[in-house]
Amino acid sequence: MAFFTHQICRGFSSSAVRNVVIKHVTIIGGGQMGAGIAQVAASTGHSVTLVDTNEDILKKAVKGIEGNLKRVVKKKFADKPEAGEEFIQKALQNVSTSTDAGSVVQGSDLVLEAIVENLKIKQDLFGGLDKLAPAHTIFASNTSSLPITDIASSTNRLDRFGGLHFFNPVPVMKLVEVIATSATSQETFDSLLNFSKKLGKTSVSCKDTPGFIVNRLLLPYIMEVIRMYERGDGSKEDIDIAMKLGCGYPMGPFELADYVGLDTIKFIMDGWSAANPDNPVFAQSELLTKLVAEGKLGKKTGEGFYKYK
Repeated sequence: MAFFTHQICRGFSSSAVRNVVIKHVTIIGGGQMGAGIAQVAASTGHSVTLVDTNEDILKKAVKGIEGNLKRVVKKKFADKPEAGEEFIQKALQNVSTSTDAGSVVQGSDLVLEAIVENLKIKQDLFGGLDKLAPAHTIFASNTSSLPITDIASSTNRLDRFGGLHFFNPVPVMKLVEVIATSATSQETFDSLLNFSKKLGKTSVSCKDTPGFIVNRLLLPYIMEVIRMYERGDGSKEDIDIAMKLGCGYPMGPFELADYVGLDTIKFIMDGWSAANPDNPVFAQSELLTKLVAEGKLGKKTGEGFYKYK
């Protein structure tokens, strides 16, 4: 770990503020991912402001957080109902909402976005907030596929910008990928690692490479499985059974693709293919393109590689 962080931090610019302790967090995006991060942060004693342009989305997010906390309490505080209720109330007291990101970032130690996977939108967001946030504030993106360096380029705090890639559902999934660009300072990187630890997560460190660790391995694996099926090397059912029983995976690759969303997979692979047109790992799939065009996106639409009732 020491060697790795030394290597990726060579040439980093010096941070304006050192050893930032993250206590106040602004999360941009009130969808499932943003709300999940907010829940975990609030449950671990952080002051959280959840931001979205839509007030109804924020109300739904808070309601969802409360419902999830109640489910947590049933498991962890089954014999201590009063302690469980106190846990819920403390966590909810740590969560506030706003439709005005500009006003709330002024008191934030960390601004983390979990919005649509669109580079221009993310750049515009951070470019505007960069002018309003204090010098010590760290910016981070939860992107699963876009280069952190490209997102950060719209700001003047390249040394205070990194990636925090959570996995869905956030309260359940233990992993966080912490991403450093070539400009991320060691102080910023350490603050993001410490924040992840305080959330109760296991963090892994990664350079700013396409897909980071998990998606960089997972999506090419899924794409190769689809090509195998296209070639007629095996049925999707047999391939799923083989990977579950042969490798001990909880889901087969076609089941997993339907769960993730075929449109999501295609969107990410399209971006990687455009950026790396000569890399066969990122080659397109006619079958995947066809299913997405037909609106067969997986479980969320009732049909993908499999049909769902």
